[in-house]
Amino acid sequence: MRDLAFIAFLLAFFAMGFKRPFLLVLVYVYIDIVSPQRLTYLLLNSVPISLIAVALAVGGWILADDKRDTRVGGRQVLIVLLMLYCWVTTIGADFPVEAKEKWDWVWKTLIFAAFLPLTLRTRLRIEALLLFMILSASSIIIVGGIKTIASGGGGYGQLNLMVDNNSGLYEGSTISAVAIAIIPLIFWFMVHGTIFRPDWRVKGFCLALVFACLLIPVGTSTRTGLVCIGLLAVLSVRAVKRKALYLAAVAALGLAAIPFLPSAFTDRMNTIKTYDADESASTRLAVWKWTIEYAKTHPFGGGFEAYRGNRIRYDLKSTGAAAAPGPRVETDKARAFHSAYFEMLGEQGYLGLALWLAINFIGVFRMEILRRRYSDPAGEFAWAGPLAAALQSGQIIYLFGAAFVGIAFQPFVYMLIGAQIGLDTYLTRKRSEQTFRPMRRALPASRRGADSVSRPARPPVLLPAPR
Repeated sequence: MRDLAFIAFLLAFFAMGFKRPFLLVLVYVYIDIVSPQRLTYLLLNSVPISLIAVALAVGGWILADDKRDTRVGGRQVLIVLLMLYCWVTTIGADFPVEAKEKWDWVWKTLIFAAFLPLTLRTRLRIEALLLFMILSASSIIIVGGIKTIASGGGGYGQLNLMVDNNSGLYEGSTISAVAIAIIPLIFWFMVHGTIFRPDWRVKGFCLALVFACLLIPVGTSTRTGLVCIGLLAVLSVRAVKRKALYLAAVAALGLAAIPFLPSAFTDRMNTIKTYDADESASTRLAVWKWTIEYAKTHPFGGGFEAYRGNRIRYDLKSTGAAAAPGPRVETDKARAFHSAYFEMLGEQGYLGLALWLAINFIGVFRMEILRRRYSDPAGEFAWAGPLAAALQSGQIIYLFGAAFVGIAFQPFVYMLIGAQIGLDTYLTRKRSEQTFRPMRRALPASRRGADSVSRPARPPVLLPAPR
């Protein structure tokens, strides 16, 4: 029955897309984030619905969409260059079979991110994209929040987010970072949304969704989510007038929440202070050291899944009453990078890391320019400045969380980047239209009056009467 419900929903969605081609873009966004093929038992598992959706989205744009306002941003070019570079490193990868498996979804992520801004010609489309991204992610976040409350806390790797699959947004650390990153966008919809007018129902849902987002790091017991919450609190300071009162309120709420946190969460958070006694943290540090040494001999990277070649040795401090007098030596192999920065360095080398950093940090810089340029709350684009600030905050939170999670090619983030580029090109076009002046300027009224007086009137021309 659940399979039939998903199929009926997708068929109706696709059907509407044939009338409004942009809806096909939103279909792909929903499929790529929620992955309904993972939620069904049989019917959708054998159909490549993601490939079908992206093909229809691109085809609908080529055949039926208006392309008069189409602009290509510099970051779109960088994304295409990164995709081509990843293709080259995949050809010469250390582990070609495993690299091919990752390449099969990475190239779609990158090419869709470069294509997406071409479709974002209006504010309505930009808002619709962000709304679908948030609602699609919320289908996972709300389930996680309910399970966290109902079970009194989940645990690291134990909170089942609709599917028993630890990949994509269903992985604990990834969904924790994304859940916190979208909170600024949720607040933007509470004030500036137009698809759903921000009445008491919309605001109530948004506040409940923010609460669910904050519960995700608790339910998944991920340290990444905790540090992302702290960064969000710091970034929010610039949006409040009474900063001292805000910081005091945040500190008070944090202290008041501690007694209600589950023991699984607090125990794992305490390992931040004793990272040298935690196996997960120790192996990450050892892998990062190995990656730095690996990049010295492989400056162009080893291709996707290059971490499978690592052999690490690390010291683990003993704790407890019966602890050994010195650290014990542990060995391991084929440990994942657990960091987007080292993921890019190990797999794509220095050039790939530079392209990835340029794509992200140019976005932070451009959103800061837009935030300041459209800061007037009474202007025509009063909504644009806060939206740029929300997109910027979300990306900064991602970049911070990505230091501890291997999410360099997370599709949700590249959709966020596509929305940034779309907003930037849209506002650039509107700004050029407002500042456009014809080559020949009209004369002032005083000059026009003087010319009419100084110039004598021409005598009428008499034409012969017709015979």
